[in-house]
Amino acid sequence: MHYKRPKADVVIVGLGWAGSTMAEELTRAGLNVVAIERGAWRDTSTSFPTTRNPDELSGSIRKDILQAPVTETYTVRNRPGETALPLRKYHNLTLGNNVGGAGTHWAGASWRWQSFDHQPYSRVMERYGAKQLVDGLILQDWGVTYNDLEPFYDRFEKIAGTSGTAGVINGVKQPGGNPFEDSRTSPYPTPALERTRANILFSEATTRMGYSPFPVPSAMIGGPYTNALGINLAPCTYCGYCQLYGCGNWSKSSPNICILPVLMQRPNFTVVTESEVVRINTTPDKKMATGVTFVDSDGNIGEQPADIVITATFTLDNTRLLLLSGISTPYDVNTGQGVVGRAFTFQTLSWAFMFFENEYLNPFMNTGALATQIDDFNGDNFDHTGLGFIGGAGIQSLCNQGLPIGMSGLVPEGSPRWGKGWKKAFQKSYQNYAQIQGQGTNFAHREQFMDLDPTYKDRFGQPLLRITYDYNENDRRSGRFIRDKCVQIAKEMGAREVKGVSLADDPYSGYTPWDSSHVQGGVVMGEDPRTSVQNRYQQNWDVPNLFVIGASSFPNNAGYNPTVAVGATTLWTAKAIKELYLKKPGPLVRL
Repeated sequence: MHYKRPKADVVIVGLGWAGSTMAEELTRAGLNVVAIERGAWRDTSTSFPTTRNPDELSGSIRKDILQAPVTETYTVRNRPGETALPLRKYHNLTLGNNVGGAGTHWAGASWRWQSFDHQPYSRVMERYGAKQLVDGLILQDWGVTYNDLEPFYDRFEKIAGTSGTAGVINGVKQPGGNPFEDSRTSPYPTPALERTRANILFSEATTRMGYSPFPVPSAMIGGPYTNALGINLAPCTYCGYCQLYGCGNWSKSSPNICILPVLMQRPNFTVVTESEVVRINTTPDKKMATGVTFVDSDGNIGEQPADIVITATFTLDNTRLLLLSGISTPYDVNTGQGVVGRAFTFQTLSWAFMFFENEYLNPFMNTGALATQIDDFNGDNFDHTGLGFIGGAGIQSLCNQGLPIGMSGLVPEGSPRWGKGWKKAFQKSYQNYAQIQGQGTNFAHREQFMDLDPTYKDRFGQPLLRITYDYNENDRRSGRFIRDKCVQIAKEMGAREVKGVSLADDPYSGYTPWDSSHVQGGVVMGEDPRTSVQNRYQQNWDVPNLFVIGASSFPNNAGYNPTVAVGATTLWTAKAIKELYLKKPGPLVRL
């Protein structure tokens, strides 16, 4: 059956952090907003009640909260010319499958990106010149700066109740914070989390080495807090069930906790769940969007007309939706022309895995973002002259695991794999295992892109998205540099056994253990329509009533998690829609 819903002022595709933040802003401005979400409804009190203990088998092992590959998957290859194959089992890209999206189950690291991350081209050219770039690397500025976004970073943190210790407030460095962060106008809304024993060892070691450790800002609430929308949040209890779990204690900021209780009370907001948008509809000349077409849970095809269309899905799905809808020009790797699917980036991770001799690290007391970090080697915080690469990584003592099934394989090399010998080794290693992560930058390359797969299709008969990605030479050089720093710190901490790894030394795979889930690009923002899909307000250059929000807008990846940057750019775009577009519909940037 085909049917058409009543016309809305705005239709939003996806109701995760970006979609819910945008919906709250626009409904508060009086617009009639309809959100269409592929996943099911999730309510904090009923979906994640405190009366039911979290279940590691269902959450971490079976991944019940994630979007299953049978629902939607992607094909992957390392280089153009290879045949891409679909990811047929759970992989590193942990997509949400519910209202709240990945914001329901995320680990919670809550970073503002630095000025360098928003203007990498200008900063690199000014400091080093083009000689610093490896062949084929793509750098471009966003068209929006940190100073533009600072008020929106501040607003999002106050919605989320972010915990942390400020490093620089109104240009003045603060004790205990990150001295490399750009200036902020106010402290974090809630205090930093308590440190673990591993965090303390890391902090002491890096201080002796002359670095500047600080607590990682977190979505785990550091104290009783009423957020910017009037919702009461509770302090974290360090239960350890954060990443891949919803929080029923109102202690981990998520769309379900921080925004939806307010949004769902507004009569000018409607959410349509368990319905997948398959196309953005446009006028015959493709100069205006008219709404979206979706398939509901009964298999019926629906249409949602709207004056403004906003897509707020996962990075890959934003890109695929534009390709399926024939909006803007797809990227062509052979010519280097085109924009949709261009500038795809991932993350460059390095590790030091270590065992101590006789510590009591108590890993069961943790959160998804309980970490202490140094930024001395992140972004452009250090001189890269002669190193042959740009970028770097935040290096952190990460204490976000302690669940027994997941920890059971973490025993020293040479230990028995079963029986009495394994039990003895695990009893000791559980308290003595720790890790240092280098979460690295990633810059686009001309051979890293996304397009529609010519062979594989989804359950609706539409082509899957094809990812062409492998680490480039910049990644390999920076990854090894950061790996060696991680190992040096681990040894300074007193570990008896240390293993350093740079994931960029091997070809990219969606199944690599310990890898990232952070992908960016494909629908990037910028200052030139020849190299970007949308302008500085995340407004499509070709279709002015279409806005694509989320990490798909970012032309590069920082040495940070992307969520707070997504929140800030969403709020920036919401203001532009309310104060500029509604007053005079049309392009907000004139060339």
